[in-house]
Amino acid sequence: MKILENRLTEKRYNHSIGAMKSAKELAEIHGENAEEARIAGLIHDIAKELTKEEIEEALKKYNIKPDYIEENQLGLLHSKLGAEFAKNEFGLSEKVQNAIKYHTTGNIKMTKFDKIIYLADKIEENRNYDGVEGFRILAKHNIDEAMLSFLDYTIQKSIGKQRLIHPDTIDLRNELILKRGN
Repeated sequence: MKILENRLTEKRYNHSIGAMKSAKELAEIHGENAEEARIAGLIHDIAKELTKEEIEEALKKYNIKPDYIEENQLGLLHSKLGAEFAKNEFGLSEKVQNAIKYHTTGNIKMTKFDKIIYLADKIEENRNYDGVEGFRILAKHNIDEAMLSFLDYTIQKSIGKQRLIHPDTIDLRNELILKRGN
């Protein structure tokens, strides 16, 4: 935890602690490994507060090629870089790496564990946006429905702010709808 305290602002550190708690709780409810979820929740934003220069340096170091959306919204890259840090600095499992990699845009390859980390980030105790309580309740009952509901919410917010929407987010939403049978 000392590494996180040194790398993150107090607000981001507190968010990470909240995500850790939510990830552990959701993992226990949905039959996933609570310790791995706790770790993934804790370090999911380890690369969130990198400077533009640090991002560019890490992209070269890890040979990551941003897509056109990421080139225009560098903040999205913190998930891919965080996954690399999880691997290279902490030696964490591929399972944890993938959960960190997918926690921002989502991906159709997401497992239940990945979805738990994604949702834990969005519903942790420090979040207080309109509707968060409903997402918290839904996440405890149905991971896929909570994902779909949150994706709809975030896509609508992005449209309202005229932000780019990553294709992985759209693909995941479509996959969840097809899986549901609608």
